Amino acid sequence: MTTVREIIAIPMGDAAGIGPEITVKSLAKEELYTMCKPLVVGDANILRKAIEVTGVNLKVRVVSSPAEGSYEFGTIDVMDLANINIEDFAPGEVSAQNGQAAFEFIKRSVELAMAGEVKAIATTPINKESLKAAKVPYIGHTEMLEDLGGAPDPLTMFQVKGMRIFFLTRHVSVAEAITQMTKERVRDYLNRCDKALQRLGVESRKLAVAGLNPHSGEGGLFGMEEVEEIKPGVELAKADGIDAYGPVPADSVFFQALNGKYDAVLSLYHDQGHIAAKMTDFHRTISITNGLPFLRTSVDHGTAFDIAWKNIASEVSMYECIKLAAEYAPKFTRESL
Repeated sequence: MTTVREIIAIPMGDAAGIGPEITVKSLAKEELYTMCKPLVVGDANILRKAIEVTGVNLKVRVVSSPAEGSYEFGTIDVMDLANINIEDFAPGEVSAQNGQAAFEFIKRSVELAMAGEVKAIATTPINKESLKAAKVPYIGHTEMLEDLGGAPDPLTMFQVKGMRIFFLTRHVSVAEAITQMTKERVRDYLNRCDKALQRLGVESRKLAVAGLNPHSGEGGLFGMEEVEEIKPGVELAKADGIDAYGPVPADSVFFQALNGKYDAVLSLYHDQGHIAAKMTDFHRTISITNGLPFLRTSVDHGTAFDIAWKNIASEVSMYECIKLAAEYAPKFTRESL
């Protein structure tokens, strides 16, 4: 458990979704206040409504700056943007009002982080349809943070039960992902992964690259990608001084990382790493966006309009999201990658 309590900004997300509920339910756990100083950036009236719906024993305290927060268990410190008309608020529905407000919560949180007034941001879910209805020119968090933080091509890392997973490719078809698995890209990403872990304060940085084909291609018997691109990329990274290994067969590398053999795994495509993380513990899989001027953690689920404002949404992911931000924040270095 960390002994340094840094201020963590928590933008409230889309108010019509489960964000307000899981935020107040997380902050109803006293242990979080021993780890960090949580500051909600949102709408105070919506938070009060979430407290009423969930039945948690909390009060809302409006502050005008992070420095004004008391950060004491039992009271939620909130920077109230007062940008939601409660008369027009409809839980579980797409709304331009809520889309615009969600963007403003994030924008203000980024401004605080860029100014050094908060050490990290732990984000709640936002809704793409609501953003579109508000004509917000971004489709999601990553695009907002890239622009607002001035950091193109951020690097995503998942963490669950101590296992860390990076991703070589993003939301592309498997066929397209394979074309991106060049030796130069593997080398570049291993260097970026090492730097990202260094910024998070991770001293041991033993990186494994997952194999693509069964048994990592078995020397070319089941495909040549490992032979021609992936292993040469690993060797180039090793020549750069990176403590890199692989490719290691994908059916064992994640288990090995979970049990401490590797400090992180570079997954070659989206589902390869997502399946490994979410099968380990779906609710405790937390995303960290590396490459920004500030630390950002996020839940890995959506707004869940279908169950929102019914006091049935689990706060486990949000709690773990804030907890992970609190764990890394004291060690995080702000220099750019």
